[in-house]
Amino acid sequence: MPTWQQLRDLKITEYEDVADGWGNVSNRSDASRVRVDQEMSIPVRSTQKGETPDAAVGRLNRLRDNYQYLHSECGLIRSTLNALATELAAPQRKLKQALEDAESLGFTVDSDGSVTYPNPVPLVGGTGKATPGAEVPFLPGKGEGQGNENKAKAEDIAERVSAAVSDATEIDSRYAGVLRRLKAPEGLAVTKEMLADSGQDMRAVQKAAGDVFAKGDIPHGKSPADNKAWWDHLTQEQRDEYMTLYPAQVGALDGIPSVVRDTSNRMVLAQTMAWTQLELDQLPENPPQFIMKGDPPSSVVNPAWQKWVPLHDRMTGMQAIQSRLDKSGLHEKDGQGGTQAGLPQAYLLGFSTEGDGRAIVATGNPDTADNTAVYVPGTGASLANAHGDIGRMSDLWRAANTASPGQTTSTITWIGYDAPDQIPNAAARHYAYDGAPALNSFLDGLQTVQGGPDGSHTTIVGHSYGTTTVGAAAKMPGHVAADDMVVAGSPGMLVSDASQLDVGSDHVWSEAARNDPVPLLGQEALGGRKLGVSTWHGIPYNAGEIISIPSDESFGAHRMDVDTSGHSGYWDTGSVSLNNQAAVVVGKYGNVKE
Repeated sequence: MPTWQQLRDLKITEYEDVADGWGNVSNRSDASRVRVDQEMSIPVRSTQKGETPDAAVGRLNRLRDNYQYLHSECGLIRSTLNALATELAAPQRKLKQALEDAESLGFTVDSDGSVTYPNPVPLVGGTGKATPGAEVPFLPGKGEGQGNENKAKAEDIAERVSAAVSDATEIDSRYAGVLRRLKAPEGLAVTKEMLADSGQDMRAVQKAAGDVFAKGDIPHGKSPADNKAWWDHLTQEQRDEYMTLYPAQVGALDGIPSVVRDTSNRMVLAQTMAWTQLELDQLPENPPQFIMKGDPPSSVVNPAWQKWVPLHDRMTGMQAIQSRLDKSGLHEKDGQGGTQAGLPQAYLLGFSTEGDGRAIVATGNPDTADNTAVYVPGTGASLANAHGDIGRMSDLWRAANTASPGQTTSTITWIGYDAPDQIPNAAARHYAYDGAPALNSFLDGLQTVQGGPDGSHTTIVGHSYGTTTVGAAAKMPGHVAADDMVVAGSPGMLVSDASQLDVGSDHVWSEAARNDPVPLLGQEALGGRKLGVSTWHGIPYNAGEIISIPSDESFGAHRMDVDTSGHSGYWDTGSVSLNNQAAVVVGKYGNVKE
């Protein structure tokens, strides 16, 4: 327990100076992580092939992971020390005020915290001693016996000295435990155990420093403009604190820079992968779905399988995200005997395991891109199935880059809502309306960071039920922050005419393969012919209302030429279908084949 003298003499600035030192290490580590990725790994991936370069990239990835871990852990030490300094300042001020009051009254604060005071009555000498915890303390200025009002004043000072020391003791004890756990074992490798432990460290610091850096201070449910205003108002030190302590919340904020969201979400991804792998390690690998149990034995669902499946699915999705992050600059085979251009830096703009999971992955920085495309997938879209959707936007980026090599393009996979899990559920429209506000917020956020509607040419690319979600977003109050809409394999967009969409009919582009069953299903349903469901996107069959889908001529959209087949071929490398999308994305409408 500190003494009042130690609390009085404590130099708060020394804690702050040490915190600044740890903050510098944290910031430099993050800058080094970015340099390793962009200035070392990408050039190696994009220019070298073979076992030796692959091994070098593996070591660079390990170095990158080390820097990311250092960024987080050193940041937590900085946050802890800054919060400790902030909290200790309060009892120190309380103590110094009590000491000043004692001095002004001619009292003496003794080494044990008691207060010696004189008798103010001229003819009655002597002194008294006040200690904290008096059975019935007097109010300041209200004395007893012989008119000695100093007794109550001294008791008040003694109580304040004691309270200040007590507060400082509680603060010191709370933060000492946190600082003791902020350490790492020796070695060069960051293990999954260390990453999982860093998540525990973060929660420990959150609990200790929650009154100083409050989670509630971060905007929630606000507009991207409000989020930007909050972020812009913070000092760089405050930004660092919130990114370190609440990376999931900061990483989810529409309207703040992509590099900030990326840094925050990468740490959340790394920690979540570590926790998930540790849980998987406790289970048998790929356990059977059913086991025999009972007497006589009968087939029952295996509890281990029930635990394993969601963990495995989550890990599959996270590995797909990490794979894309690791592929920046990598030349890959194009499936036709050649190689494809290396991809630009990836940015993780959103990540969560909530519901079906969230994954927002950008190929190229949208904040500075001349052209931006946001892809909204449909039925079955989830974190677990992220691989294919991320791959489609990699293919679209390559096509767009080829179509307009003099411009910068960012293509974004937006798995930001709970899509229908299977075809029967796609007859409902609530998935679209539930997801539309989040889509609009994300688009508004991009436009906010880009500097306004003219900052980038933005195209929404919807597929399957994702086009329905795009239609719902266009029906929301306000205006969709996009210049064009490309819809592929659409079952309907909740409107009967392209002119009802915010971008105007001249900027709505439709693709539908001849053998794609989903547009056919939409035509059957919205044409009023029953398909085993009572409604389609909320429209009852007995209403007699017929709504066109985007591939119908009556809808009024540009019907682009399609040379691919099925429901998922629209992004086949080298296809007219893909190149048409790319032409719209880069604004070269004259190159679209209709």
